[in-house]
Amino acid sequence: VQLQASGGGLVQAGASLKLSCAASGRTSVMFRMAWFRQAPGSEREFVAAVTWSGSSTYYADSVKGRFTVSRDNAKNTVVLQMNSLKPEDTAVYYCAGGSRAKAGFGSILARAYDYWGQGTLVTVSS
Repeated sequence: VQLQASGGGLVQAGASLKLSCAASGRTSVMFRMAWFRQAPGSEREFVAAVTWSGSSTYYADSVKGRFTVSRDNAKNTVVLQMNSLKPEDTAVYYCAGGSRAKAGFGSILARAYDYWGQGTLVTVSS
């Protein structure tokens, strides 16, 4: 499975930005998709996840009410809509895909994901 992320950029605080991640290859094994982020000097952290069916979503407390994760089944794409962005949202954002073999791991754990896309930089200025 290959993941291709897009949509990062530079925005001002309070603005919105949409990230997309397109999955290709053997997507039949997929169980869920997620977004993680890593700020300079910080550990990679969980942002949001959605099951492959799109029926369940999970969010980090820091983004609840501001970010929305969704699946576009027809396009094998996961979208992260980010609203009311804050400077502390500045990070490289990575999309990740987890197979059914790792369904037993919690969605917030990096070990739950087999496949990772390249990062896309989001910079929020104050």
